[in-house]
Amino acid sequence: MRLELLKAEDNAALLYRSFADDDAVWNYLPYGPFSSASQYHRWVRDVASQNDPRFYAIKNLQTEHWEGVASYLRMVPDAGTIEVGHINLSPSLQRTAAATEALYLMMEWAFEAGYRRYEWKCNALNVASRRAAQRLGFSFEGVFRQAAVVKGRNRDTAWFAAIDAEWPALKEAYGAWLSPSNFDGEGRQRESLGDMTRLVRAASDPTLPTR
Repeated sequence: MRLELLKAEDNAALLYRSFADDDAVWNYLPYGPFSSASQYHRWVRDVASQNDPRFYAIKNLQTEHWEGVASYLRMVPDAGTIEVGHINLSPSLQRTAAATEALYLMMEWAFEAGYRRYEWKCNALNVASRRAAQRLGFSFEGVFRQAAVVKGRNRDTAWFAAIDAEWPALKEAYGAWLSPSNFDGEGRQRESLGDMTRLVRAASDPTLPTR
């Protein structure tokens, strides 16, 4: 994977195309779906000019396609806190090792840049995002009820975080999981990342529905 600062001229048209087949990718985001490539281009142009959130485009080096977006936000260097959010992965990128690598690279930069706390927040109804947070090693910290109104609907927000003391063990888990030796000839994982990060997490999500 490669992450580059999101730029309308470089990424917008190709990203729009990667999202075009599934409007569900916008369900839990405060914007979208977009009715045209030009509308999405204008949105990218506007958000790319901001420093917080700071958006990145995700390129899959195996396919050479731009397949996702994520950002850092609520960056408070004095407190050492930073959040990852606005995560939007195209259907082709979801549930792949490449997607995990992209989110690992973002976490790696945050902790190695000196941040102490790395946060993940999502709509409490977004079960897939809550499962992803735990799999990636974030600890559950609670649900903030009626935290926002998004697209005219109430949003309860589930909070997760990883801290710098946990980073060495998380980095080791990511390295082991991403190793080619962890995948068989069909690309199936031999050991799950969730199993590797379970011992690092300070708390799991007791409200998360079982499969």
